[in-house]
Amino acid sequence: MGSRVKGTAFHPKRPWILASLHNGSIQLWDYRMGTLLDRFEEHEGPVRGISFHPTQELFVSGGDDYKVKVWNYRTRRCIFTLQGHLDYVRTVYFHPEQPWIISASDDQTIRIWNWQSRQCIAVLTGHNHYVMCAQFHPTDDLVVSACLDQTVRVWDISGLRRKSAAGAQPMMGDPLSSQRLNTQGDFFNVTDVVVKFVLEGHTRGVNWATFHPTMPLILSCGDDRQVKIWRMNESRAWEVDTCRGHYNNVNSALFHPKRELILSDSEDKTIRVWDTTRRTLLQTFRRDQDRFWCMNAHPELNLFAAGHDNGLIVFKLERERPASAIHQNSLLYVKDSQVRLHDFTSANDAPMVSIRTAPAGQYLPPPRTMSFNPAEKAVLLTSDAEGGSYELYNLPRQVNGQVSDSAQARRGAGSCAIWTGRNRFAVLDKAAQQILIKDLTNQTTKTIKPPVTVEAIFNAPGSQILLSTATSVVLFDVQTRQVVSEINAAPVKYVVWSSDMSTVALLCKHTITLANKQLDQLCQVHETIRIKSAMWDASGVLLYTTLNHIKFALPRGDSGIVRTIDNPIYLVRVQGGDLHCLDREGSVNVIKIDPTEYRFKLALQHRNYEEVVSIIRNSNLVGQSIIAYLQKNGYPEIALHFVRDDTARFELALECGNMDIALETAKAIDTPAYWNKFSQEALRRGHIQMVELAYQRTKAYDKLSFLYSITGNTEKLVKMQKIAIMRNDLQSRLQNSLFIGDVEDRVRVLQESGQHALAYLTAKSHGLVEEAESIRAGAGVEEADITSADVAGGSKLLLPTTPVISSTELDWPQLHVSKGIFDGKFNFGDKGAGPHPGKSRVADLATAAVDGDDAAGAWDIDEGENMGVDDEEGFGGAGADEVDLLGDEVEAGAEGGWGIDDDGELDAEIAAEATAAAAAGFVAPQPGISELEVWSRNSTLAVDQIAAGNFEQAMRLLRDQVGIASFDALKPAFMEIYTSSRSVLTTAPFATPSRIPLRRNPAESTEASQYFPAKIYSLSSSLEQLQQGYRATTAAKFEDGLVLFKRLLLSLIFVSVDTAEDANEIKQLLQICREYILGITIELERASVAKEEATEENSVRLVELAAFFTHCQLRADHEKLSLRAAMNTAYKHKCFKAAGEFAQRLLDLVPTPQIADKARKMITICDRQSRDNLAINYDARNPFVICAASHTPIHRGEPAVNCPYCQAAYKPEHNGELCRVCTVAKIGAKATGLRSLASAN
Repeated sequence: MGSRVKGTAFHPKRPWILASLHNGSIQLWDYRMGTLLDRFEEHEGPVRGISFHPTQELFVSGGDDYKVKVWNYRTRRCIFTLQGHLDYVRTVYFHPEQPWIISASDDQTIRIWNWQSRQCIAVLTGHNHYVMCAQFHPTDDLVVSACLDQTVRVWDISGLRRKSAAGAQPMMGDPLSSQRLNTQGDFFNVTDVVVKFVLEGHTRGVNWATFHPTMPLILSCGDDRQVKIWRMNESRAWEVDTCRGHYNNVNSALFHPKRELILSDSEDKTIRVWDTTRRTLLQTFRRDQDRFWCMNAHPELNLFAAGHDNGLIVFKLERERPASAIHQNSLLYVKDSQVRLHDFTSANDAPMVSIRTAPAGQYLPPPRTMSFNPAEKAVLLTSDAEGGSYELYNLPRQVNGQVSDSAQARRGAGSCAIWTGRNRFAVLDKAAQQILIKDLTNQTTKTIKPPVTVEAIFNAPGSQILLSTATSVVLFDVQTRQVVSEINAAPVKYVVWSSDMSTVALLCKHTITLANKQLDQLCQVHETIRIKSAMWDASGVLLYTTLNHIKFALPRGDSGIVRTIDNPIYLVRVQGGDLHCLDREGSVNVIKIDPTEYRFKLALQHRNYEEVVSIIRNSNLVGQSIIAYLQKNGYPEIALHFVRDDTARFELALECGNMDIALETAKAIDTPAYWNKFSQEALRRGHIQMVELAYQRTKAYDKLSFLYSITGNTEKLVKMQKIAIMRNDLQSRLQNSLFIGDVEDRVRVLQESGQHALAYLTAKSHGLVEEAESIRAGAGVEEADITSADVAGGSKLLLPTTPVISSTELDWPQLHVSKGIFDGKFNFGDKGAGPHPGKSRVADLATAAVDGDDAAGAWDIDEGENMGVDDEEGFGGAGADEVDLLGDEVEAGAEGGWGIDDDGELDAEIAAEATAAAAAGFVAPQPGISELEVWSRNSTLAVDQIAAGNFEQAMRLLRDQVGIASFDALKPAFMEIYTSSRSVLTTAPFATPSRIPLRRNPAESTEASQYFPAKIYSLSSSLEQLQQGYRATTAAKFEDGLVLFKRLLLSLIFVSVDTAEDANEIKQLLQICREYILGITIELERASVAKEEATEENSVRLVELAAFFTHCQLRADHEKLSLRAAMNTAYKHKCFKAAGEFAQRLLDLVPTPQIADKARKMITICDRQSRDNLAINYDARNPFVICAASHTPIHRGEPAVNCPYCQAAYKPEHNGELCRVCTVAKIGAKATGLRSLASAN
């Protein structure tokens, strides 16, 4: 915001807050999203007062321009201005019931206005200094005002209400003329508004005064640094007490709407919380640089706002989320200082034990978390009291309605406490950075120093716990005191495990990270507003809540909205369509939800097409969102079953190649544009009869003629000639006569068009002597006058070419593609025929069902010598099947020509200028902006800058984003992008060719801001290259694979995508390329070392390289092959311990039964000799990454540098060199990260 906030106002229903600024602006913010919604700028000078109307779409403001303005925030304009004050307006408020506005001013008066009649109905005089504040009582006919004359006044406005109810219309004239006529008493309506009390007690000016919402109390504060509480009755008002503690002017104060608390803010840069009954200070919030100027409470929610020198803060005093824990069919939660038990089956709810409450005059925060031990019937409650503390309560064994006493609780200091076993729990001492393991008697049995700086701890399966740091979450084994795994994440607030503890959701402020129990990330969900709670569904779907939505997240990244909610809730259980939750009052509620959408998407991800068909048949799952989802994820054939609109069905049918439905919908729409689009796709697919029908519908005679020509249909070409004669189209007649070889008609056409010389030459060239003579005679030309009329020797008649396929009825031959389950009438096919589940198209390829166990021969894995066992089956020989998971479907391209539409009309101004220019003579037009420059302005992607010819800017972007230091390898791509993004059109032989820029989306580009160059490198082509690399790797063509993966890695720099999902796939592709390039270079080095002399050093290196290869993140089938190769190499060199580990890892990947048997035999043999005869630098239990230069391990904790582009790891001595993997980036260079998302421009 950056400017001093002088006033704030909450909207009573919507998550909005108004801020009036010292710079004269009024800003409307969404405090949930943290976004600026609107600005209102009509005041001249600072705006000090602001207030929403309780029911209407209005707000009122007052400022230093002496004006009170009433605004309509829906129409975004000021409706009217109330003028009458003679100095700064300090505060403005609406009356809760009457159509009144009250304003306080430095002119020492308070005015009450009727905003409906737009008149001032009362002027309250009596103060003799600046009136800093004036407010209506919430229910009574009273007004309270604060003034720098050191007094607080209470005014009785009951007379004004009676007068208004009687229908009297106070007539207000010019106040100055009224004073001159000495009619001040009548003018100021003394009989309507009278002073009831004058409160004196402040020693300096009073800045603020307000009523208690329900009790007869008044709160005031001022420049004497004191907050005073006053009580009143019908006859008098007196001072009750004073809160002292601020050491500068106190600018505002208020009563807490629901609790016995007082809040005050001051120029001493603090907000203080006081106990109303004991007048003691409970809490202080301090800012380092900013003074506080105003404060406001939400009329319904537990929210407060305070304005300071540089903006405002929205805060709550205490957390409203009830601490809870769930076990089987029971819910334990805290409500009204009790731990209660709720049974989901019977809906019974009973108290179990009382918990500690705050002593008199003190504040005790409510419990933050609860951890339940079902074996011992004990709960751990953690709160922020006393800097972080926990309490251990034993619950009664039987629920009998009696409440246990809280005196039995055991307490201790610690910021987090969780159960780690039946009789022990872990406590985090955040200050000392220790984890204390305690028993049921609260005695410390073990102290653990965590390996990282821990912010919080959470439960995990077995003897493990989760350690949350500022940047990651660590899975830590308490017994072995070792780090098991780690995942990057923002500071985690809550952790939710699935019922079988196989997956976990890490809830941060704005993100949810889904991972398996090894903390391998499955996906990450981002939200713009705060995430409140989450719970797993029985099917493996995570349901979570934000401030205003219930949403779902699938383990592979898809998310969506289930329903909206009015108030935040906290999920505790999901059972089918019933969602059990706690609200902020601690009540257990059941909300009905419709799980159809996420069940449908989950079935699609799991390729469970039978359930997909069942959902389509039995549910009303419709809407644009589900159709867009199906299109985006490659299921247009399924989307066809949801769409009834002909236009949408047409587009989907073209996308999935269902030309029959496309033809049906094109007939229904029957417009030329759709027939043209249909004809292009039908021609591309070779559906001749469909193309013919489309051309006939659009009367594209020239295209029909060409179609008949290339298909050899001379019979219909003759008919086209007759049609051309009927249409009197000489050009078409000439074209058709050329196609069918009709020389006589060609001569006639040339004669009829007046081209006698061409007609004579044509006739004579083709031996039509009589016709030639007739033409010459008709033209009146003597034969002696004709020059160069001799026919060149060897000339032949121009006849149509013979078509490759002479049949006129059959379509062009195509590859046979079997119908899917959704083609036709839901034919149930083999579920295993489709691609295997994957996170995305990249992940589908990465988890492809290529039987890697059969590729051992290509990988030179000879297992005949292993373990001295005769293996008659053999391991080599059979190459892996090349399964094309991308299919044979070719995406429909945009094949329309690039046209320039000049149909727009000049407006009157331009037309007038054109007329004037014509009258005055020629005026040179002003040069415009070239489209290449528009491209450069519209996009910040390097690939678009290259297309625009701005090479220097593109190189600068690539240096900043991914640290590119050498552009030699990228030069061919630069030139290809530059040349492919424009077309060259030649006109006359000696004219300069026209260069036409090719746009990315010509049909949608209606404004210059939407112009972008055509995409040269796409995600789909990258996936095809990835598949080629996979095939080469499977066939052990490592040199070819290395070239393919490096080429793909460099091309990813220039791929631009339109969605965040596609951008994530680019990142996945980049990681896959890095791992495969690293793995292949390791394998090539191993092959090179194997050819050298068999020394002990070379033997050690062979085993190490084979081991390192298994730690590259390869596809499952390739990982199996690498493990088999490593197992054989280690066994051959008598490294039995390593060979056994490789065999065990191979078994974990579930190989074929034959290979599994051999792996088990290998483990049996190696267990007998569990040692390595060679001292190899390899320890699978010590996490490491591989240096891409030296191919040696870099263990956790050791210094390392990374390539800014591909993120390959290196030892520090390689800092500043070119990356060995991508060959273009500088190791260790600082970079912001690759940008691929075009929409982020």
